[in-house]
Amino acid sequence: MKPDIHPVSRPVVFRDRAAGVAFLTRSTAHSTRTIEWEDGAVHPLVDVEISSASHPFHTGTSRVLDTAGRVERFERRYGRTAPNRR
Repeated sequence: MKPDIHPVSRPVVFRDRAAGVAFLTRSTAHSTRTIEWEDGAVHPLVDVEISSASHPFHTGTSRVLDTAGRVERFERRYGRTAPNRR
């Protein structure tokens, strides 16, 4: 590996603003804000809008859209259109 070309990886706290949950992990993200972690060490703090703690896919609150039912309802309401003829 070439020296001095890789970014510095260090412990960083990511805080999910929607769920109010914080994660300590290694990252190359930069931040001017800091937070004192549970072990007493001070780490950079990065606020994120969504994470695995609040994303609908990971929390099981995602909805499955019934697209087949929507198409059938549209066709009942407006009728089926004629196929394109060229």
